[in-house]
Order: sequence, then C-alpha cells, then structure tokens
Amino acid sequence: MKRLWGSNGIAFGPDGRLYVAQFLAGQISAVDVATGDVEVVVPQGGPVQSPDDLAFGSDGSMYITDLVPGWVWRRSPAGEYSLVSDQVAVPNGIATVGDRLFVNEMKLDGRVLELFPDGGDPRVLADGLMMGNAMQLGPDGCLYYPHMLTGQVFRVPLDGGAPELVAENVHEPVAVRFDRGGVLMVLSRGDAGFVTRIDLAGGERTIVRSGVLGLDNAAFDNENRMFVSSFASGGIAELHPDGRTRQIVAQSRVGPYGVAVSGGRVHVADHYTLVNGDKREMFVFVHGVAAADGFLHTASQYGDVRTYDLADGSVRMRASGLNRPVGLAVREDGVLVVAEAGAGRVVAVDGDDAVTVLAEGLACPVDVAFDGDTGYVSDEERGAVLRLDDGSPVVEGLSAPQGLAIRDGEVLVVETGERRLLAINPPTGETRVEADNLAVGLPPGVTRTDPALFTHGMPGVPRPFAGLAVEPDGTLHICANAEGGVLRLSPVDGRQTSGSVVDEG
Repeated sequence: MKRLWGSNGIAFGPDGRLYVAQFLAGQISAVDVATGDVEVVVPQGGPVQSPDDLAFGSDGSMYITDLVPGWVWRRSPAGEYSLVSDQVAVPNGIATVGDRLFVNEMKLDGRVLELFPDGGDPRVLADGLMMGNAMQLGPDGCLYYPHMLTGQVFRVPLDGGAPELVAENVHEPVAVRFDRGGVLMVLSRGDAGFVTRIDLAGGERTIVRSGVLGLDNAAFDNENRMFVSSFASGGIAELHPDGRTRQIVAQSRVGPYGVAVSGGRVHVADHYTLVNGDKREMFVFVHGVAAADGFLHTASQYGDVRTYDLADGSVRMRASGLNRPVGLAVREDGVLVVAEAGAGRVVAVDGDDAVTVLAEGLACPVDVAFDGDTGYVSDEERGAVLRLDDGSPVVEGLSAPQGLAIRDGEVLVVETGERRLLAINPPTGETRVEADNLAVGLPPGVTRTDPALFTHGMPGVPRPFAGLAVEPDGTLHICANAEGGVLRLSPVDGRQTSGSVVDEG
C-alpha cells in the first residue's frame, strides 16, 4: 500500500488527479481519488525543497510555494521548472485566478502578494497577516484568507482596497475553501478536525467535527465532493457533510523520528504529534522520545525537553533553549541524557531539571544509549559510535549512524547512509549486519540541503532521524522515515531478524 508520508496543500490538476504537496518529504504526489493510487510527480532531490501548497494556472502549469527557502516555482506542463519569485518570506497559501497568481506569507506581519511569472516586482494586496495559509477566490471576486493566530478570516479585492474582516472567533483556521456552490468552508488545524461552514449572506455558522487531526487543506471535485489533507497524520480523506470520513489514501507517520517501547506499547515522536500506541496527540515538533517508569520523555526541534505522565496526561518542562536536541535516554539513576546535535554536546538533565554537560566537541551527536553505567553516542557527521565517558570510538567509518539501542551487551545502530542495522561488540569493535535494505534516510542518490533550523521564526525542515528501540524479548522497532512507518524486526534463528511494518498511522 502506497502512503503519502505527510500531506499539505492539495489541488485537482488538469488530468483530474488530486495533487498533494508534501512539506516534510520534499516532494509532490498525484492521487487518483477513485483508486487511491499514488504517483510521485515532483520527486525529492530536485529544485523544490519544501513544497507546502500548490495551484494550477489556466495553461496547466503548476505553481508551488517552497516554504523554507522562500521560493515560488512554476512547473510547466512539460515538467520544466522556473523560479517565479525569491522575494516572499515563508510563502504558503497560493491561488490562481485565470492567468494571475497570488501568494501569502505564513509569518507575523505577513503579506498577501500578487506575483508576475513573466517578470516584475510583487504587488502587495494586504499586510499585517498573523500567519497566512491556504486561500481562495470567493464568488464575489475577492480573495479570502485566514489569520491563523487570531482566529479570523479576511477578504481583499484583487485590484486593491482595504482588507475586510469576514469572520472572527473561528477555531484555529488553517485553510479557506469554497465548495462548488460558493459556500465558505474554514478548516481548523487542531486535534478535533473542525470544519466551519459560513453563510456569507447571513453569517450563520455550522461546525462539523471530522476527527481528522491537524487538517491542512481541502479541494472539491466536479461532483462537489470534499477531500482533505492533514499535516499531522498524512493521507487523503473524503469528508462528508455530516463529518464522516472515507480514507482515500491511508494515514501514515509524517516522519517518523524517535521511537520507544514500554508496557507493550510503541511510542513514536512524529514531529507534529506524539503517538502512544493507538493514541495520537498534538505535540510541538517532537523528534526524540524515551520511556521509563510510566513517563515519556521528549525532545523537540524548538530545543525543549519535556516529561509526559502517561497516567494523568500532565507535561513538565525539563529543559529549554537547547540547540536541536534529538535522541535521549534514561540513565539507571533516572537522569535524562540528551544528544544535543546543534551544539555538538551530550547533556544530562537531573531530577531538579539542572542541565550539565557530559560530552562536548562532537560533530553531530544524534542519539544515546546506556548499558548499565556505560553510555554510547552516535555521531552522524563523524560516522562513529563513541563511548560517552572518554569519547573513544567503538566503531568508525560508518555512513550517517543514527538510532542506538542495547541488546544483550551489543550496541545496535541504524546506519542510515547504508540503510542497514548493525550490531557492534563494544570490547572488540566487531560489527555484524542484522538487517539491510531498510526504509530509512533519503533514497539512494538523493541529497537535500540542510536548511536553517528556523526561518522568520518558523521551523525549517528537520534532518531525518531513524530512531531505534528494543523490547525485552529482543524485538526491535525502527523508524522507517523513508516510507512513513515503524518497522518491527522480530528475532529469528538467533540474531537474524524478520521485519514487518507495524505502525503506519
């Protein structure tokens, strides 16, 4: 079964397929809504880095907002790319009206702009946006767009004029769409999946709860069927007027990144959400996760380390201001140990939330693991697994080692550059391949520029991280971040393993 590995902006193309921008995956796919078949049409490794929304021009050209670098692209019907603009900060929402092209900015004090593919400076239609997003032309000839942070929807005439407030107190608006009958639909990005229908003439509202976590965008086909995407859970669903959904493309993880196992449940850090068994909750750019004694410990792209109580759902801040913390582990004495990749350090967070440095001067530490008192760290850029106490190498010459775990005295590491799992004997450095051809890291031959962590205050595209966890019986769980799932490797004939995808969304 093909999955989308995250889904953001969507629009029907001239061929009748639904085109899906995949921000974290760095690609665009086309979906046949009748069959659910998925085809990648804008692959990774090309000029487009982080597509967030798209629209089609009258000649069949695809226009794409490339959020992190701040570019807007035109892809011709022949598949040729040209840069429309590099003068838009955090471009997100995009709309076409005949041969005219409009985009907005997803930032504080953002703008709505008209762009000119054949040349010319952008024209400002409106400013002061509190984070714009998906927008569309209304039946009255005005452009409608949300202010995500203020719960408002505005409209502005295409040829200029003061923006007009259309609706306020809308729950977390992320996209403004009109159905084929001209009814205004506002999607909410929260965990309830609200869609608010607004009668523009009388102002009456009807709210439908879809249950789709993290709605992102919507598109209507010629039969007025509504299809929605989700930045938090991926997939494509048909949303009926009463809130019922029919999954067209199955949901999946948008990473995933870190993984932990406790009490027979798999816990997954999936950038926008924290997954606890069959329960998924919105979290803030979570990448690392560790489990112990009824608690989950997480590390986020924002530099936070938090502890989540599984019993009562409370969350406690443990540390903040770290530079790209990724993997973390719980030491035998209960201290949290965190790989701080951006600072080249490994730090400890004690029971009083005091942070101390255990190791520094590393190139890019991404995960840690403990065998009793002995700690290990994987250094992705150095290509090594190191002892934490003295920095001496256990093994070197690896290609992008990431997730670490301990099993029966051996150190297990996901070598993402070679797409395999290795078992290392620490005293001798002897290495054995446990599994290969894993769906981790980028596809062979594909490279992506490592963007700035934040752009205009917004998170960039995170570097992939393939977390690893081990159960007491030796079963392994690996974040298969090249396909949006978690792979389970069960012991067979001693050390050899057989695999199956057990967590797809």
